[in-house]
Amino acid sequence: MGMTMTQKILAAHAGLASVEAGQLIEAKLDLVLGNDITTPVALKELKKMDRKGVFDKEKIALVMDHFTPNKDIKSAENCKCVREFACAHDITNYFDVGTMGIEHALLPEQGLTVAGDAIIGADSHTCTYGALGAFSTGVGSTDMAAGMATGKAWFKVPAAIKFNLTGKPAEWVSGKDVILHIIGMIGVDGALYKSMEFVGDGIQYLSMDDRFTVCNMAIEAGGKNGIFPVDDKTIAYMKEHGSRPYTVYEADEDAVYEETYTIDLSALKPTVSFPHLPENTHTIDEVGDIAIDQVVIGSCTNGRLEDLRIAAEIMKGRKVAKNVRVIVIPGTQQIYLDAINAGYVQTFIESGAIVSTPTCGPCLGGHMGILAAGERCVSTTNRNFVGRMGDVTSEIYLASPAVAAASAITGKISCPCELEEN
Repeated sequence: MGMTMTQKILAAHAGLASVEAGQLIEAKLDLVLGNDITTPVALKELKKMDRKGVFDKEKIALVMDHFTPNKDIKSAENCKCVREFACAHDITNYFDVGTMGIEHALLPEQGLTVAGDAIIGADSHTCTYGALGAFSTGVGSTDMAAGMATGKAWFKVPAAIKFNLTGKPAEWVSGKDVILHIIGMIGVDGALYKSMEFVGDGIQYLSMDDRFTVCNMAIEAGGKNGIFPVDDKTIAYMKEHGSRPYTVYEADEDAVYEETYTIDLSALKPTVSFPHLPENTHTIDEVGDIAIDQVVIGSCTNGRLEDLRIAAEIMKGRKVAKNVRVIVIPGTQQIYLDAINAGYVQTFIESGAIVSTPTCGPCLGGHMGILAAGERCVSTTNRNFVGRMGDVTSEIYLASPAVAAASAITGKISCPCELEEN
């Protein structure tokens, strides 16, 4: 019986010739990730273990990004305990204010994730790195602690769903629209504990940033992980961002998939997820007249340079609508610097937006953009649950950077094509 990409990576890291769906394995890890919320919990568990250190100081990444710069005493204390641990154990990849970024944008940029890796992170969106052909998945803080101590983790080998992407996306259709379409099609539990494996000739038209976005939101479909095959774009990205050796795994022709979906990218339209679940999707022509109070452009889903470029091109020479607040959050310090050099930051400020330090910020109700009762926000983030970004009566509409930027200008949920018509 053939194996999928994910199964081949897990088999290799478990030292097994083959694995099959449902099998319990113990696999070696290439990277263990934690942030300022999840790491303090992991450190408490680590103290309970009979271990004097970590398995490999080079293979642990600690990124202070959720409530950083600290918004209150609790967040400051959380960062302090992680900082002290990183110093005591000489953790190589510790990222704090000034060097940190949103973890899932930062680690690929730093060359810490490559094809063929097995990665766990105490954050649900660790599945992002599947864009590079790696197996990466979110775990709890206890599993993170065990991974830091031993360099290993237990997994139940996931079954797989194949998504065959064909055709070329139309203008204003991005990776965000692709994954929102998929989640709308299969639901938030449609890929529960399954590997979402993306194939097809349409992949060539998706940038690396598109692929990061798609894999990032695999968890919003319930997926264990998302993964793309390694192609020339993948290899070019890894060579640009690091020098770590990588391994390319390809699915067997007779690999077993529980389901197969074919998605014609040329038929997709800009897509918006309405409150209060990512699966509640509508194409832009179905949205109607929905006024908004705030726009957020950023997050681990859509805070990369390409996202900022698209938003800036739409907002250039235009003003943010009256009574609309626009918050732009670059994913990393490097992305921030590149956006400054490209003139994007000037465009945002001249349009009437603010530009933040890299941080998760309002995505999880952190800071810098909390919503009041009844307010509506168009956001490029990944979740729109009740109370996710503020008051329980507020509403979050998930969209691409293009739709978010256009909405910022019109004051209502809009397609960029509407601006072209005016």
